[in-house]
Amino acid sequence: MYIDSHVNLHAAQYEEDRDEVIGRARAAGVRLMVNICDRVSNFNACYAVAEAYDDIWATVGTHPHEAKEDPGITVDGLLSLAKRPKVVGIGECGLDFHYDYSPRDIQAKVFRTHIQAARESGLALVVHTREADAEMWDILHSEHRNGEFKFLLHCYTSGPDLARRAADIGAWFSVSGIATFKAAQDVRDIIKNMPKDRIIVETDCPYLAPVPWRGRRNEPACVTHVYDKLADIRGWSLDETKALTDAAFFELFDRIPKPIT
Repeated sequence: MYIDSHVNLHAAQYEEDRDEVIGRARAAGVRLMVNICDRVSNFNACYAVAEAYDDIWATVGTHPHEAKEDPGITVDGLLSLAKRPKVVGIGECGLDFHYDYSPRDIQAKVFRTHIQAARESGLALVVHTREADAEMWDILHSEHRNGEFKFLLHCYTSGPDLARRAADIGAWFSVSGIATFKAAQDVRDIIKNMPKDRIIVETDCPYLAPVPWRGRRNEPACVTHVYDKLADIRGWSLDETKALTDAAFFELFDRIPKPIT
């Protein structure tokens, strides 16, 4: 089966045809999807999609772009929402110093709150990191010394040093359509060295459509192209790619039961 570990199906881009998009995913062989919360104030919309479909799950958290919306976000508030039965992760959270839509100190404060919620709940932490390698490592390293937590560096496009250090403390990594982009050889080089038992696959739809769909609205059915590219980069067969990434996915998101085949 195919799994899309990072979708945004509650986004406005799907308001007119969400059922059709999900139908195309299923027709393409996508058996599971995780709908990622972009901000806590939007959690109900995110969770409603997971509630409506048996094969979709959800996370709870606030993206670094939106950290300024609720700088006083609390661990208890996140944990309360994480008790909902189809919540399987904390995030998307982290640091983004490319756009600086939220002040950097607020991003860091909110990120640490999410880490504590992941540690206390045992749920996977879904991490966004962009142009913040040194600061990201400082936070991950210091927080990891305070107590272990499971974390995923999603849609990884940061540098090799952060990838190596994060892998050493147990990070999972997800590969997106960026791996198919002509100019993304640096990303492909890092993918070659990711721990083979901690790689999963995503679309980040409606963004980052893979070749040959680049430039169009992305959707979960396109995840098949990411699987193909990952197999090519690592020199794996498609069956091996599915088996390895399935095992990594269910180890990370261990609240999700494995489908009966």
